Amino acid sequence: MSDAEREAQWRRWRSVADLYHACFTGLVLTLVSRRGTPDAAEFVFRVFRRQQQERFVAGLAKLGLSHLPPAVAAAQYHYLSNWIGGVHVEYMHESDRKAWIRYPPPRWIWRGTAICGVPGEVSKAMLRGWHGNNGVALGHPSLGFVCTKQSVDGQDGLEGYYYDYDHPLEPDQRVVFARHLEAPLFDPAQAPALPVEGWPRPRLEKAYRNYAMEYVRTAAPVAVQLFGPVDAAYLLHLTGKLIGMQSYDELAPGLDETGRDAAGFARLLQALLAAQDDAVELRDTGDGFELRQDGWKLMDGVADAHPVCVRILEGLVEGLAAACGRRIAVGLSQPDGRSPLLWRVR
Repeated sequence: MSDAEREAQWRRWRSVADLYHACFTGLVLTLVSRRGTPDAAEFVFRVFRRQQQERFVAGLAKLGLSHLPPAVAAAQYHYLSNWIGGVHVEYMHESDRKAWIRYPPPRWIWRGTAICGVPGEVSKAMLRGWHGNNGVALGHPSLGFVCTKQSVDGQDGLEGYYYDYDHPLEPDQRVVFARHLEAPLFDPAQAPALPVEGWPRPRLEKAYRNYAMEYVRTAAPVAVQLFGPVDAAYLLHLTGKLIGMQSYDELAPGLDETGRDAAGFARLLQALLAAQDDAVELRDTGDGFELRQDGWKLMDGVADAHPVCVRILEGLVEGLAAACGRRIAVGLSQPDGRSPLLWRVR
């Protein structure tokens, strides 16, 4: 693969990352506006707890952090894993028992104006779901997280520190708030770094894409389990369609396909699916186009992935088509409810 081809592939991966990032943020906002703050907070808690249980301990080993004291390991994990995903994050070591992390503005997860629609309880749910469970996952129940700022509350970032107390913590002690405190200043020279030989650019580019996609991989099954397949299907589809309609103008140049007719959209859909590692075949049917997607690789291996999880992808494609051209029609059929996915574009 030439340098130009690699750069084009990385650009497509980043376009996919932006799209899935928007889908997850949009889903949280859909829940806030359609279901209310308590349901949105419970959803965010379950998403982040599930990711924490699936990724944290294994991620420590992958990043070479398992040998560190618990507070330091937890903080460095959040610094490095979020840095890989393109998230603005800072790390400040105070002692082996106390280490800070800070997410300065702009907040990655609540991109742009989305932050205005996120209640404080939803942000707290993220901390309870992940940060407050790191000590439990490490078998070190004296480790807790102290939050000193929340950006959604109008403070200048989300920040706090991991602290190793000298006694096991009760569940409601694992995340506490101390708004009168402030993090030390960040010194990049003192922050951990990934070993370059183990994290070359191709691996980092793919990890950047996968970081955003993982949120949808986790969120769709959680929505089904929490709200039931009927309500979840509506919420997932609506979110996907809204995000698709808002994202076409940014996505199309990244995928090198800006044609605004049915043929152009079919090529864009093919490029999108290929950029998320899905095998897809495109053929001209005479009265339109058909794309055969062998499966949705994102959901491979997800034991509780209900068939309606695909509704977020279906809505996304419908929204992109609507923004591409008013008269472009797209439909999805699945003979067995899962795969292959057959898209028809007219």
